[in-house]
This record gives sequence, structure tokens and C-alpha cells, in this order.
Amino acid sequence: MEAFENKLYNYYKSIYGESGESRLRYSQLQEIIEKAKKERKDELKIQDKKGSSWYLSENMAGIMLYVDKFSENLKKFESKIDYLAELGITYVHFMPLLKSREGNDDGGYAVSDYLNVKESLGDMRQLERVIGLLKKKGIRTCIDFVLNHTAKEHEWAQKCKMGDDDYKDMYFMYDNDEIPKMYEKTLTQIFPQVAPGNFTYYDDINKYVMTRFYEFQWDLNYKNPQVFNKITEVLLTLANKGIDIFRLDAIPYMWKELGTVCMNLPQVHTLLKMMELIVEEVCPSVIFLGEAIVEPNEIVKYFGTKNERECHVMYNASMMVLLWNSLATRDVRLMEKSLSIDYGTPSDGVWINYARCHDDIGWGFEESVLRELGQDPFLHKRFMIEYMEGNFPESFARGELYEFNPVTLDARNSGTMASMCGLEQGINNKDDYQKELAIKRILLLNAMIISYTGIPLLYSGDEIGALNYYDYKNNPEESGDSRWLHRGPMDWEKAERRKDKTTIEGIIFNKIKEMLYIRKNNKEFSSLIPSKPVFTGNKGVFAFHKEDKMLVLANFTEHEQRIDANTVNWFGLPNVTEDMIQGKKVKLEGTIVLGPYEYLWLR
Repeated sequence: MEAFENKLYNYYKSIYGESGESRLRYSQLQEIIEKAKKERKDELKIQDKKGSSWYLSENMAGIMLYVDKFSENLKKFESKIDYLAELGITYVHFMPLLKSREGNDDGGYAVSDYLNVKESLGDMRQLERVIGLLKKKGIRTCIDFVLNHTAKEHEWAQKCKMGDDDYKDMYFMYDNDEIPKMYEKTLTQIFPQVAPGNFTYYDDINKYVMTRFYEFQWDLNYKNPQVFNKITEVLLTLANKGIDIFRLDAIPYMWKELGTVCMNLPQVHTLLKMMELIVEEVCPSVIFLGEAIVEPNEIVKYFGTKNERECHVMYNASMMVLLWNSLATRDVRLMEKSLSIDYGTPSDGVWINYARCHDDIGWGFEESVLRELGQDPFLHKRFMIEYMEGNFPESFARGELYEFNPVTLDARNSGTMASMCGLEQGINNKDDYQKELAIKRILLLNAMIISYTGIPLLYSGDEIGALNYYDYKNNPEESGDSRWLHRGPMDWEKAERRKDKTTIEGIIFNKIKEMLYIRKNNKEFSSLIPSKPVFTGNKGVFAFHKEDKMLVLANFTEHEQRIDANTVNWFGLPNVTEDMIQGKKVKLEGTIVLGPYEYLWLR
């Protein structure tokens, strides 16, 4: 306990100093911590004794979903838990379900009350019940925890607005635009098309407020220790409801300094170290999933170090981009080289591997690798944007643009996995061969995220081949945001067809289910065993090995491909191996042949 106190206080004073105000706030933080420890339930304390290493297990397999789209509300969600268990899911990431502002709420990220659930979904008691039912099925719970901002309607914002001394300076407010203009000189714009600028002027209070995301989201001022205390109190209260994983939203933006881009600043890492240290003390079975969509060399820093941990798990956004790039180009070399770069991930730092999620796809590549391959980064990015929209000749994808900039021609892409893999085009064209190829692409992507070191994360609907949801354009609150294209309601009639293994839904669902079963029953898939790309000499085939335990081969083209076995078996697997999925024998000598979009898990 003394070591914890010393370490925490050293972090605290490194940011907030040792003034009378900061010592008072630190004393209040201690009270918050002690109160949370006393209120933690016995069943959660039993869970805590096992620690947090569970996230390293091969048993991990997640799915992310919107409750209202998936089951309408939390009560009805109870009847869908068996569906998730049937698929093999061991953690559910509930997309934002805490109470948010009325109207446009940025998909739930404009939180107006951290301690209550959206009324349309249920209440906190119902959420606790669902968490308990999931635990009985061996499924953990993850929720979004928005750290950078609150809705302007939040109680803290309202009290700050009214001049309450205890909430003073919890947000960035200025009487004139002098300081905002100074900030704007170095700040980037997060949504330049739909929410330009980083400050909003409010007539009712005659002040400028920092609003980096949207006008209705006020940035929290972590320079005020009251902000850290309040956020920590909420975090511990929610952890005591039984939540296992907190997805920490927009963490690079948490600390602001005039004259900087206000991203990835050192103080952000100190704040995260304090939060993780407190969680270890109060609820040590809880883990952090960090959301930081920045360059790979910056993302890796959010794991912290062995002695100063920050986040346990981070999103592998680069892998998502590289997978789609390999499909579109039929060329895996960019993925081979990019995934071979060692950014210094700690041994207990785990990546979440995914092919689609609730968000758009932003085409962030290692430009030096592209140039090494003789490609122009700007032109290649334009190719990917057009290809995934479906505007490039012979593209199989069907998507839409997000945040298109007519000046720079930059954009991101929206769309479901199935539509961007060609299933929508195949169905519309009544082309069975194109449908077959699309299903192969879908299964290939899933085979990659399930087998590569890390935790596979599915996006709800992808397990049954959900297509783009164009009806979002008829909803005034969603029509201006193409991300709702892949946020359609769950089609439970389609889901029922999973029981017929001859249907599209049945093929996709049951193959993913089979892969997850294999993963969970073989230690080779533990996150403690690293994956290393292997250069095959064939730009259409991606390969990686997991120490000397297994080899994965994947054909990213619609044509048969051949590779020399010597290029992939230099680490000494037996001459005859078995594919863990099909059960067929594969000789690792001479030439290995892979069919269109075929993948092999060789042990």
C-alpha cells in the first residue's frame, strides 16, 4: 500500500505540483480510492484475485455492437446472449450506451451522464444484470469511456458554466478569442468538413469554449486536478458494476499545451499511468483498451512499459488497412514489410486485430515502405479511396466516402465487410461466381485476424455477411455521416439462416465459429506467442510463423498461387504438416499450391 501511495503521489505532483490546492485534491482522490475499495462486491474481489492476465489468453474473441441496432434494448439483449456464446465470443464491446445528449450525440460519444444508461436502452440496474448474465456464459464486458470531453449538457459543464467554484476551469473557456486564435495556429482539425475549427463562441455565456470534436462536446481541462479526480471516481464506480474492459476514447487529445498540436503529449501518458495504477489497486482484474488512431510509433507508447503500464490492449488499425490494401492490390508486400517493423511492443502489450469496426477506414500507410516498393504515397492512397468506394475499374468493393476534401482529394471509406468484399455486387448482379469469391474474401480476412497474434474483434453483422445499410440516408440525424452505412440494424431473419450451412449466412457464420473454436483450443494462438511475417517470393501470398509452432499461408488473389516451400520453412516444421481447419496434409517441400483466397493454418 505504501509503495502504491508513493508512486501515485509522485505521478500526481509531477503534473499538479504541491500547492495547497493540489494537496487538497490529492486528499480527495485518496478518499475516492478508499471508498471504491470498500464498495467492491465480494464476487468481483474473487475475480480480482486472478489478476488481469486473462487478456493474453488464446480464449479471447470479441465482438462490438450497438445495443439499439443489435437488440433494441438491454432487456431484449438477454435473449441474444446465447447467439454470441454459440459463435464463440468471450467479450462484448457495447458501443456507447451511457446517457448522451438529445439529438446529434456523435454516435453516443457526447456523454451527458457517465453513471446512467441511455433511457431508450434501459437503466444501470439492467446493465448490471446483463453483465452478470454474460459472466455466467464466460463473456466479459467492455464499454466506451470518453475521457477527452463531455457533452455541453453534462452536469460538470453546467456547473462550470454557472460559475460553481468547485467546477471552475474544468473546461477551456475564454472571454475573448485571443488565446483561441493562438491555439488554432498549431492545432489540427479533427472533422474539418463537418465541424471546422477547435473553438465555439456561445452568446449565452459570452465565452469561447474549446470544442475539438463537435460544438456540443466540450474538452475537459486536465490541468485542473478536479477533472482527473472526477473522471477517476466515475471509472471506479463503473468498474464496481462489473465492467471488465474500458475502451479509453480519444486518449491522445487529453492534454493541451499552447503552441503544440495538443496530441500525444507526455502528460497524457502520466495521466494514464495514474489511472492504471489506481485500477491495479482497486480492481486488478480490469483492463484498459486504448483508442489512439495515430502513427504506429506513437500508438505503441500507449502500452507504457513493464514497470509503468498504461493500456493493456491497443487497436491494430494498421493491420486493418494493410489487409484491405492486400485484397485490393493482390499484393501483400506492403503488409509483409509493414508488419515486420518492430516498434517495441512490450511482451504483455496486446493488439486488437480487426478488419471492420464502427468507424471509417483511414488510409494511413508507412510512406517510406510504399516508396521502397516504388509507389507514390499520394497516388496509392487515391487508388485505395476510389477502389473501396467502387469507382475504380473492375473493383469488387461497394462503399462510400467519409470526410471527402475536394481541395486535397483526401477521404476515408465507409461500408460493411461483406459489401466491400464484393458480396453486394455479386448479389445485385445475380453472379454466383462473384458471390463465391466474396465469401472467400470475407473468410480470408477473418482467418487473418483470428490467427495473427492478438485479440480478434468482429463487428456485429459481419459474421452473417451483412450488407451496406443505405436507409441511413432517410434519417436526418444520420444522413450526413456515411459511417451509418455500416451501422445498420441486425437482421435476425438473416441470422436464423446461419443454421442452414448451405446459405451465405450459414457458410460465413459457421466457418468463423469453427476458426474461433480452433483458436480457443490451441495454445499456439496465445498472445504471448509473437507472429513474424515470412517473405514467400510471391507477392500474392502472405505468410507468417509463430515461433516454431505453426505457419500460416494466405492467398490474397482470386487465382491459384504457388510458392517454394524453402522460403517459408526455414525454421524447421516437419515435412508433412496438417491444416488445422481443413485437416488436409500439406507437404512443406517442393512447391506449395494455394487455391483462390485459400488460407492454411499449418502445425
